[in-house]
Amino acid sequence: MVVMAAIVDTALFVPVGALLALAAFALFGVSLRAFVTFGGHVPALDGVVIWWGVLLLPSLVYAAYAMPWAGKDA
Repeated sequence: MVVMAAIVDTALFVPVGALLALAAFALFGVSLRAFVTFGGHVPALDGVVIWWGVLLLPSLVYAAYAMPWAGKDA
């Protein structure tokens, strides 16, 4: 389940992150660099990894919901 969540998270990371960054810019005037680095508190690469981890949580919920837990009834 975690592997499925990681695949989903990696596939959706750029589009969802772009939408979140655009919303932060439009609503609050936060620049892309400030968004990724949490206002300059962490380096850019660390910020990207943290955002990937934050977005992994909803992906885990999705994977738990979509995973076929029961076998097919034959």
